[in-house]
Amino acid sequence: QVQLVESGGGSVQAGGSLRLSCVVSGYTVSNHCMAWFRQAPGKAREGVATIYTGGDSTYYTNSVKGRFTISQDNAKNTLYLQMNNLKPEDTAMYYCAAAPFLGQGRCSRGYWAANDFHLWGQGTQVTVSS
Repeated sequence: QVQLVESGGGSVQAGGSLRLSCVVSGYTVSNHCMAWFRQAPGKAREGVATIYTGGDSTYYTNSVKGRFTISQDNAKNTLYLQMNNLKPEDTAMYYCAAAPFLGQGRCSRGYWAANDFHLWGQGTQVTVSS
């Protein structure tokens, strides 16, 4: 059974940092497009960052560039999102996701949508107070 399990969310003040983790079991995510998405109440799910696990190429949405870093540990089958200088507008449920059929080109250029990702975790809540 494939499972993606996120952890590391919490409540922080603006300017603080959190590190999210996503452990994947029952599935090997080598040469895959992996992503972090987020969804705030009343808003659409937003892709935050992607990484192609076969080559480490990454993509970030503009609002998190320079503050967030996506990374992977293939040996641990784990995806990470280091979030620094957090802002209240970063408050959301954060999800990790895997797109087994999305190539490196589309993954690293942001040419994807949420429905390209077929495997999802249950989410971890991030709350940033001002």
